[in-house]
Amino acid sequence: MRPDALLALVLLLAGCATASRWTPGEPLGAVRARLGEPSMEFPGENGQRVLEYATGPFGKHTYQLRFAADGRLLSGEQVLTEAHFATITAGMTAEELRRRIGPPAQRFRVARPPQTVWAYRYDAVFCQWFMVGVGDDGRVMDTTYGPDPACEVKDGDLLSMGRRR
Repeated sequence: MRPDALLALVLLLAGCATASRWTPGEPLGAVRARLGEPSMEFPGENGQRVLEYATGPFGKHTYQLRFAADGRLLSGEQVLTEAHFATITAGMTAEELRRRIGPPAQRFRVARPPQTVWAYRYDAVFCQWFMVGVGDDGRVMDTTYGPDPACEVKDGDLLSMGRRR
């Protein structure tokens, strides 16, 4: 394949995987027909409706589409970003967290402090995920970033990979 044709194909495929799947003003029914049922739907501000399309647990994108009360698309955005993560604060309820950035890729329990960690995969320069500690009272306690265990490679694996060349 010619390099310019390959570049055009890559750009076309990248466009299919981004927010260009929808157009402001598009009717709710048309979006549902094309994208299918959302992973979650909830009311927004001023009679708006929000449809969420999560790609987890190994996906790195969660799209939230906001529709006006008349059913026309106002906007769509990818919410698994560091800018959105920065809006997660201690004291926020688990419901607010869920509506803000969608479902976690994984949940696990830690003993100290006692909490359930919600872990989110996202597009990052390094293979990491965003983690939110949710206390037993259902409120955010803390947030942090850490290595995504799906990307961990044992030393032996690195050595054996080097021998296969």
